[in-house]
Formats: sequence, structure tokens, C-alpha cells
Amino acid sequence: MAKPSGVWGIDIGRCALKALRCRMDGDAVVADGFDYIEYPKLLTQSDADAPQLVKEALEQFLSRNSLRGDKVAVSVPGESGLARFFKPPPVDVKKIADIVKYEARQQIPFALEDVIWDYQRMPGGQEVDGFALDTEIGLFAMKREQVSKAMQPFLNAGIEVDIIQLSPIACYNYISYDSPKRLADGEEYDPEKPPKSVVVLSIGTDTTDLVVTNGYRVWQRNIPLGGNHFTKQLSKDLKLTFAKAEHLKRNPKQAEDPKAVFQAMRPVFGDMVTEIQRSLNFFSSLDRKASIESVMLLGNTVKLPGLTQYLSKHLGYDVKEIDSFTRLTGAQVVTSPSFKDNMLAFGGCYGLCLQGLGKSKLGTNLLPREILTQRMIKAKKPWAVGAVATVILACAFNYIFTYRVWNEVNPKTTVQGVAWESAMTEAGNVTKTSSTYITADKDKVAKFDMLKQIGQEVVGAGDRRVLWLELMKALNESMPKMADTLQPGEIPDVKKLPFDKRKDLKISYVETQYYPELSLWFTSEVKKKYLELNPELMTAPPAGATPGTPGMPGAVPPVAAMPAMPPAMPGAMPGAMPGAMPGMMPGMMPGGGVDPVTGLPMASSSSSTDVSMVQIPGPKGPGWVVELAGYHYYNDPADRRNAGPAHVKNTLLKQLKEGSIEVPVGAGGMLDRFTMKELGIGYAILALDPKPVDHQIPNPNYVPPVGVGMTDGFGGMPGSMPMPPMPGAKPPGAKGATDKPAVDPAENPPFFKVSRYNFIIQFCWQEKPMNVRLEERAKAQLEAQQKAAEAAAAAAAGGVPGAVPGVPGTMPGVPGVAPTVPGVAPVAPPAIPAAPIPAAPVPGAVAPAPGLPAPAAPAPGQIAPAQAAPGQVAPGPVAPAPAAPAPVAPAPAAPGAAPAVPAELTGDLPVEAPPAAPAAAPPVNPVP
Repeated sequence: MAKPSGVWGIDIGRCALKALRCRMDGDAVVADGFDYIEYPKLLTQSDADAPQLVKEALEQFLSRNSLRGDKVAVSVPGESGLARFFKPPPVDVKKIADIVKYEARQQIPFALEDVIWDYQRMPGGQEVDGFALDTEIGLFAMKREQVSKAMQPFLNAGIEVDIIQLSPIACYNYISYDSPKRLADGEEYDPEKPPKSVVVLSIGTDTTDLVVTNGYRVWQRNIPLGGNHFTKQLSKDLKLTFAKAEHLKRNPKQAEDPKAVFQAMRPVFGDMVTEIQRSLNFFSSLDRKASIESVMLLGNTVKLPGLTQYLSKHLGYDVKEIDSFTRLTGAQVVTSPSFKDNMLAFGGCYGLCLQGLGKSKLGTNLLPREILTQRMIKAKKPWAVGAVATVILACAFNYIFTYRVWNEVNPKTTVQGVAWESAMTEAGNVTKTSSTYITADKDKVAKFDMLKQIGQEVVGAGDRRVLWLELMKALNESMPKMADTLQPGEIPDVKKLPFDKRKDLKISYVETQYYPELSLWFTSEVKKKYLELNPELMTAPPAGATPGTPGMPGAVPPVAAMPAMPPAMPGAMPGAMPGAMPGMMPGMMPGGGVDPVTGLPMASSSSSTDVSMVQIPGPKGPGWVVELAGYHYYNDPADRRNAGPAHVKNTLLKQLKEGSIEVPVGAGGMLDRFTMKELGIGYAILALDPKPVDHQIPNPNYVPPVGVGMTDGFGGMPGSMPMPPMPGAKPPGAKGATDKPAVDPAENPPFFKVSRYNFIIQFCWQEKPMNVRLEERAKAQLEAQQKAAEAAAAAAAGGVPGAVPGVPGTMPGVPGVAPTVPGVAPVAPPAIPAAPIPAAPVPGAVAPAPGLPAPAAPAPGQIAPAQAAPGQVAPGPVAPAPAAPAPVAPAPAAPGAAPAVPAELTGDLPVEAPPAAPAAAPPVNPVP
């Protein structure tokens, strides 16, 4: 059974080679091998060959022990290296490396390229939010020559060294791990009250390593006194050879006069105590909070009789020798007599093993980094060779398979008597001919498209001239008449036709705004307004449904019987709408009620209505947004179902959705009817829907009351209305008499008080010239005929599922499409007449009202309004009066901005001003 991987700690001293092998057994450190080889001579003797003695010792060590698979950690004397400790300021942990590099340049008296150095944060520091507080950093360095000199014996012996550590630091690792006085679990290191420190004296042959540590902080110093100095003093005073003096030092009791031996060594004892006291005093000046508890001795020199008692007496501390390693197990080693006799010399080896096993507090390594890199490459070489071999083998197999496939299509290969080369040549000729034909076809298609575009520009020039005229005609014909019984140009008397009975709409202005993309206008607020006018779309089919089907924009909702309106609830206001809740004002409909015009459920007008889940296709592409601002007096209290916004919805908005007009389609004056959708009009909304306001209109027939002798009242300002006289006032020279009115004021008031409803309407208009309309109509008729023919063929074969019973030839999903009658030729689509080319081009965009273009003659079906009397309004649609200077086109209105309402729509003026040309106003945004 192979031994578990372990660590060898080797210390090449000047007197002997010490080695200890340890391994982990759970959490315990077990020693399972050691060796102690003493040199025949001290390495510091003048006649000693130090390299040869070390070589022989290593060879003897390798002959006794196997290092295969184990780590090797070696120590170097403390005087060969440099150890510095410093406390950085509170700094981010990530920046400690930069600070250490700066400190290394300051602390190390050599160029960093000439030394091997390493650093580590000492235990006991704190880290708060990534910042290091009360942290001490240890910096250790050795010159490269010293490192190479220390590694040379191991390289000659074929031993790969993994760790190089200073002897004082190895002793610190041993004491900090094996010392019985450690902080309790869970207790943190407090720099204000640190644990008591222990002084470790490792007395070697020529030097002594002094280490002061409390287990968390360490301070070390090298003292140039060792066991060899005692031998030299004996040889000098007693006139002995070095070998006899060394024997006498180890066995003083065998001397003829032991007292003389100790008297000869007294000066060395005194020098050692002096150096130790001076070092401890210096340490106390550096760390005044530290307190020394005891002194521990290491090294075989401690066996010198009387040394321990002398140091204890003169240092004033409890000095004791190490008699065992507390936490080291392994009976085979710790109970060995040879290990017990030299246990004081294995403290450094024990610390090296702890570092190799990862149990030490300091893990710095002075092994050159280039050696580690070389070993890493060497360890990976077998894997690299295997990987390269695998890649080469894979490439070889790939080449073989690729060659087989390539050989099958080799130009020289013959398949069924035909070589690939000749077949490829023939295929290339065919491809070349095909490319020639394709190129020629593309050229012809491009030329055709160019000629088609030129034709559209030539033929459609006349159509584009009348687009705005068609729009104005559509607006004029969508306006309701004042009364059905009035003749064109007739102004009714107020007594015969009161203002609240007049159905006409007064238009204050017409404005237009061009949008490169109409979806920018169709915001969520506009969508909500549109759904309020089209509640049937709240249950519209998802996007992608066939346009024209119920629920889609532009489709006419099915006519249904108007449901009976529930009576007003108790507590409602007088004149309130049926089904109104208590406290609701007249004319108000409860949210989610029934539209009195369509009979369909109404969408709630609350501003919090969420319409994001309703999927309806909005306008796409470029186009115009047309805005109409106006008002009407058709607010009869007896007919509130058709008053206010209902009147606008039932007339103008309904016509913009379902209406149609006749326009000329050719040079001969032939008329054809087109729907608003075919004209490009759609998505009409009631952008501004305020409550009706009280308004006063001057009575043009008003006659002021006069007194006896008076024929008139006081005159007013020129051009103004005459002012009525003051009660009892008489002009000069008039005869006194009792005043009496000529006309009853109730029958002839000075002002008429009416209810005025202001509104603003917006809708989209995408220009569709006549030729485009006729093409779309012809295409639709052709598709309808094809579907009808297919339906007839299917019906003849076995019937059409879903056909309307009783209506032969109807096709499901195509309402109003007549079947093709056998024997009767289908109606050909009407030819597109060529519009006359005008003498001068007219821009397609016309300035908004009041700068709308005035036609030279009234459009077909349009009647010019007659001159109205003062205070009266002409019947029928009112065209805004053109202003002398053309107004500047308004800036685009930002969706969701506050509406710009003309002053005449606010209702704040008590008296209607005389008729005047309305000022141009920018399009408003819908308000909730």
C-alpha cells in the first residue's frame, strides 16, 4: 500500500542535517519519518569542505528515505534574508498589492530584479466593506545569489525543492500552531489588548534567531552568538584544540575542573544575555502594548548545563526548554530515542512541514517564480504531447475521409462514362446563359418600373390637383342642413325656427397637419377616443382579420333595432338621460351604458379606461390629420338624446365614417360615387367634448322702447347698436307724457339666450388619387368575381357551406357579392380615364384653413351660401372666410399636449361678436 502524500521539512545546519516528514490524518498532523545526520566536522571549521560534507549527508539521507511524491520544504538561515513588517493605512484590499510593491522598493536595499521577495497579510487584521483595517503586512526577501546557493546542494542531489523559508519564520509557524495558548474559538484579535507574547530563542551553531510572537504578530532578529562561540572561548582560555574544546563543552562534568570550564564560558553567557535584553528592549519600544510572558529555548546548544538557569536569572522571565511537540502525533517518531535526544533541533523542520501541509499562518515562499513555471511546463509536457498526438491523429483521419470525398468529385473522375470536368463545363455554360437572361429580365423590369412611374406622374398630375377640392367637398356634403324645409340661401326668422331647432354646424376653422407616420398621432388617448365612437370594436377580432368585416375600421355596423332605454332612476336630475344615476346632470350617460344613436354599448369615458388590450389596426404610413373646430345650437331640452355631442356624432362623424360623395371621373364630366374610406378618410374622433355653455346672440330685429314725444333712444357709437333710454328721461323739447313701450320686451328681447356646444373633430386623410382608387376598385371587383365563380362552381358540385339561405349565389364572408350568371358576361372594370394635364402644376399640399384654396367655381352639388343678415347665420355648411395673408403653418402638436382652443369656443364672452375671419389655430390633442 502506497504511503499517503506528505511533506519533508529539511534544515541543513552547520552542525547536522535535520529532516522530518509529516502528513495529514484528518485534522491531525502525523510524523511518520525523520532523520538526523551529524557532519564529521562543523561546516564553519577552517579545514572543513562544506559542500562535500553537505553532499555526503544528502546522499546518506536519500539512501535511507524516499522523497517520491512528497513535497520538499527547506529553510535558510535568518541572516541570509530580510524580514520587514509595516502597517498600511486603511485602504481597499485590491490596492494592497500596489502599496506592498511601493514599500518593497523602500524597504529592500537592493533592486527588485536582484532579489526574490514575497509578502503576506498577518493574521488578526480586520476587513470592513472591502477595506483593510489594523492590518500588518510581512515583507520577506533574499538575494538571488543566496537563493541559488541554498538550492544548489538539493539540485546536485536531484531533489526538487517546493518551498524555501527563513528559519525564524519556520519557528514562528511552529509556535503559532503548537503553542497551547491560543485565542478561544469565536474570539477576535483586539490590537488594543493583544495576547501575551512568547520569546523563542533558537540557538544555533554560529547565530541565534530571536522571535517574539503572540500568535498573530511576529518580530524577529538575528543575534550573532551561538554554540560555536562557547567552543572558541574554551579553546582560547584553556589552550585546547577545537575538537577537545567541543567535547569538553558537551561534557563539562567530565573535566578535571568543571568550575574552570564554566568560568571560561562566562563572558559568552554575559554577551548573550546583553544582546537578548537589548533586542527585547527595542521590541518593547516598537510595540508598547505587548507584554512578554515567557522565553522558550530551541537548539541543541540549550543542552549546555546551566544555560537555562543563567538566562532565567538575568532576563527576569520564565525560561523553559521544549520537551515535546504538543500537537504532533505519530508514535513511531515521537517515541524514538534519537528523536527525543535531538527534539530541540527539529522545531524549524516542524514549522516547514506545517507550511507544506497548509496549516501554518505564514505561507510565503522565496522559491524563484521561473522555477515554478518551468516545473509547471514540465508537468504538463506529457499531456501536451498526448494532446498534440491526438490532434495529429485526428487530422490524419480527417485527411483520409476528406480525400475520399474529394476523389469522388475529382474533375478527372468518371461517373457512368462522363467526367466531372466535362459535366462542370456544360453546367457552367448553362449557368452563364441563365445569368444573361436574368440580367436582361432585371433590366427590362427596371425600365418598365421607370416608365410606369413616369406614366403615373403624367396621368396622376390632374388627379392630384383636385385632391384638396374633393376633401373640401366631402366636408361640405357631410355637414347637416339647418332645416330640411329651407331653400338654399334662405335665412329663417328666429320666431319661425328657433336657434335650438337649427341642425347646422358652424365651423370656426379647418386646420391640417402632415405626419410622416400617422401611428405617431394614433396614441393611446386617440385610440380611446376612437373606441368611444366605435364601441363595437371593443370586441373586435384580433389583428389580421379581413378588413371590412364587422368590427374592423371602415366597416358599417349591422343595423339593429334600438333597445328600449330604461327610465331615469329615482333622484336623477330633471331631463336626465334614461338610465342615468342619481345626481347626474342632464345629457350625461353612465359609463358603459347604451349609445342612444347606435344602440350599442358605450365605452366608458373615464380617463382611466385601459384600451391597451384592444387590438385594432391604426393608421399606417404618411398622411394628414385634419382638424375641424366649430359649434352648434341644436340643444333642444325636449330632445336631449340628439343634443350636444350626439348631434355631432349623428351627423358629421357618421358621414365621415359611412358617407360618400360623387366626383368626376373623366374629362366628359361623368360622375361616380366614392365612399369616405375610398377617399382616404378615416379614424374620425371627437377630440374636444365639453359641456354646452350658455350663450347670448344679439337680436337683429330688436326695437328699443320709446316714450311719448320720443321716436328713438339715445344714439350709440358709430357702427354700434343704439342704446335704450334711461327710465323717465326725455329729450330736450319733448312734451311730458306717460312712457309706454312700443313692443313687448318678452316678444322682442335684445338678446337670445341659447345653449351652445363647442367641439373639435380630428380625422386622418391619406391622399388617394383617382387612378389609384379606380385601380383598387377594379382589383376588388375582379377578386369578388373570382370568388363568386368559385362559390358557384362549389355550389354546383355539392353546395357551399355557410351560404345565406334564400339568397342564391351569396358567398360566405363576401357580403353583397353577386354570383356570376351563366351566359352573361361579367362586368368589366371601368377604364381609368385620362385626366387632363393642367397648364401649370399645383402643389399637392394646400395650406390649412383659413388659408384653404378657394375653388374658381362651386364644386358639383355645392351651393354657395347667400349673404346673411346681421346676426344671422347662413344655412348649410359654412366655409371659413379666407384671410388676406396666408397664415404660417402651425407647428406639429405633440401627442398628449394641452388642447389649443380658440377664444370663440370657450363661451366666456356673454355676447357673440360680429362675424369675422377666424384666426388659424394649431391642431389640438384629444383631451379626456
